[in-house]
Amino acid sequence: MQEFDRKAHWQNVYEHKEVTEVSWFQAKSALSLELIANSHLEPSAPIIDVGGGASVLVDQLLDQGYTNLTVLDISGAALAKSAKRLGEKAGAVNWLESDVTAFSPDSQVALWHDRAVFHFLTDAAERQRYVGALKKTLRLGGHLIIAAFAIGGPEKCSGLPIVQYDAAKLIAELGPEFRLLEERIEEHITPAQRVQKFAYFRFERIVENEIY
Repeated sequence: MQEFDRKAHWQNVYEHKEVTEVSWFQAKSALSLELIANSHLEPSAPIIDVGGGASVLVDQLLDQGYTNLTVLDISGAALAKSAKRLGEKAGAVNWLESDVTAFSPDSQVALWHDRAVFHFLTDAAERQRYVGALKKTLRLGGHLIIAAFAIGGPEKCSGLPIVQYDAAKLIAELGPEFRLLEERIEEHITPAQRVQKFAYFRFERIVENEIY
């Protein structure tokens, strides 16, 4: 059985579809922005948007005065579309082309945001690598915002299987180093006018990595 090439899949999506055509497109990232605001960060605090390649969240964060922004995505095509959209503002953003499960940071951040990446990791080993990268990247006292398909939401996205989450299921993946602060449900309306049920979670990093 041929191994799934995740990078090739997402490159193909963003090379052949307009950003506004994909089901996860949001013209305004209202709930993400609200949860980021609830984290009470300084404008200069380092923020990473994981899987945010073609998302307009980075535009809106720049407009709100945040100055230390990184966007990580497996698809260079997605990142290029955002950089082109931002024009001269693109130089204010750190663009990283990487699979998050293999990501190793140069420095730590105050906030890790992920809308609809983690739920694609159907293999337990991949989820462990994601959490490992998260723990290396997010500093003690930092905030984690994850949005995933909720229980009862879609079972697939972009033709791929996903894992649905509620708070208990996500906490089991993250472990005791994270404390849940907020949980919200969003009914996302896709460009095709379909409803997708998302669950959003905001955590605080409360314990450093345990060393065995």
